Amino acid sequence: MKNELRQIGLRLKGLRDAFDLTPEEFAASCEIPINEYLQYEAGEKDFSISLLKSIASKYNVELSALMFDDEPRMNSYFITRKDKGLAIERVKEYNYESLAAGFNNKKADIFMVTVEAKPDTTPIHISTHEGQEFNMVMEGSMLLRINGKDVILNTGDSIYFDSSMPHGMKALDNKRVRFLAVVF
Repeated sequence: MKNELRQIGLRLKGLRDAFDLTPEEFAASCEIPINEYLQYEAGEKDFSISLLKSIASKYNVELSALMFDDEPRMNSYFITRKDKGLAIERVKEYNYESLAAGFNNKKADIFMVTVEAKPDTTPIHISTHEGQEFNMVMEGSMLLRINGKDVILNTGDSIYFDSSMPHGMKALDNKRVRFLAVVF
């Protein structure tokens, strides 16, 4: 995972260089404290998907370009075979598999997210990002916290929400959860 963070950090630095911005200017434009931004760029701090999506949106680049160094090329359709999507393990417990990375100018980013079980005392990581999100549980159960309210979703359940509200999730019942996440 450390190498993946380093690679994303290098792509972030490349994006910043392409816009001829100093680290301070880039960090300020993304509303990230400079010391935190420098940790991201050095690959020393884990990225949230919401942060990468926000940067991608602000600088009009595809999220998959930042996450996977893959430029989308398809305009009419793009097929992702089972378990063959571009994947990134954000932290040990989270794995994001992009299901639409190869499609150019997408209106949404689509991921199959796998989250391994954590101890009940582990805090939920809360994030926010512009837009809306749709989650559908494919396997297991999860607790989704949205704007301070806890919602439990089981296999087959889905939710659509305003992702600018603080939200985060965790697997329940000491079992992994897999869910489809569509981020608009």
